[in-house]
Amino acid sequence: MIASLLLDTLPLAQMPKVTTALLIGALVIFAGIVVVLFIFTSYFGLWIQSVLTGSKISFGNLIGMTFRKVNTRAIVRSKIMATQAGLDDPELTVGALEAHYLAGGNVQQVIRALIAAKKAKTISLTFREATAIDLAGRDVLESVQTSVYPKVIDCPPRGSAKPSLDAVAKDGIQLKVRARVTVRANLQQLIGGATEETIIARVGEGIVSAIGSAVSHKAVLENPDVISKAVLVKKLDSQTAFEIVSIDIADIDVGANIGARLQADQAEADTAVARANAEGKRAAAVAEEQEMQAMIAKSQAEVVEAQSDVPRAMAEAFRNGKLLVMDYYRLQNVNADTDMRRALAGHSQESDMPEETH
Repeated sequence: MIASLLLDTLPLAQMPKVTTALLIGALVIFAGIVVVLFIFTSYFGLWIQSVLTGSKISFGNLIGMTFRKVNTRAIVRSKIMATQAGLDDPELTVGALEAHYLAGGNVQQVIRALIAAKKAKTISLTFREATAIDLAGRDVLESVQTSVYPKVIDCPPRGSAKPSLDAVAKDGIQLKVRARVTVRANLQQLIGGATEETIIARVGEGIVSAIGSAVSHKAVLENPDVISKAVLVKKLDSQTAFEIVSIDIADIDVGANIGARLQADQAEADTAVARANAEGKRAAAVAEEQEMQAMIAKSQAEVVEAQSDVPRAMAEAFRNGKLLVMDYYRLQNVNADTDMRRALAGHSQESDMPEETH
């Protein structure tokens, strides 16, 4: 009516312009109504859920989440779960949930972990700690579940290169052991604490050390719990993400006699060393014999050289007149007489020897 009256009162020249403006205004109003209806229908379900559950998430928060590229449904459902479970942590706000989501965390997993920790009534876990554990790359819900229901770790783990832990007692007998370690998650040490691999390595080292300190393998077979007690005393769960509840020996078998094998190897090595030393002494004796033979040959050469000087000395004596021919003949006669006496003495010694009986 008002628009028609305005049109009747306006001049005919201005009527097209006014009609266009009214149409544009009507379209803008219509578009605004459509946008409002779209927003209302898009967020009404989430908003009414938050209102009915007391989560206190406004329409403005929902629209802001969309512009901040936050998963609106995940935040609303997480806040509703926290409210329904009675989580009263003052740091657990919608803004904190959005910040954790934008940091790459799993918001719903954190809320589930907090609910599980509260239901357990024995675990103290705050929203800040849960988000820190989640952002550290650990499964916070699994950690809480492990804290409530202890986890069993095989030592050595399944699929490892060696199926058992091999250790040798003081009597030289090898024992093959398989153990099961029951652990509970230590939530305060999850950030920066060592993982399962460290627990397995420490327990394996402790078992090998305990068996190695045993007097005999029979004592270990009679009381396998000695190993568990010796390992638990060492506090192997220090600075780890777990708390060791118990260490149980699942299986223990007798292996080879390592002591006897080592002794046999040592005896063989000693024999080889003795043979080498004897061979060295024999070679030294042979070398010394060769050296003595060389010395004998040298002495014989010196004797021959000295004997060769005798004729030259006699010739020199003949030329100088110091030795006469008769003197030479007498010397020859003395030598011949000496040789004859030696021959007779040798013949007499042979005749005195008893004859062999045939």
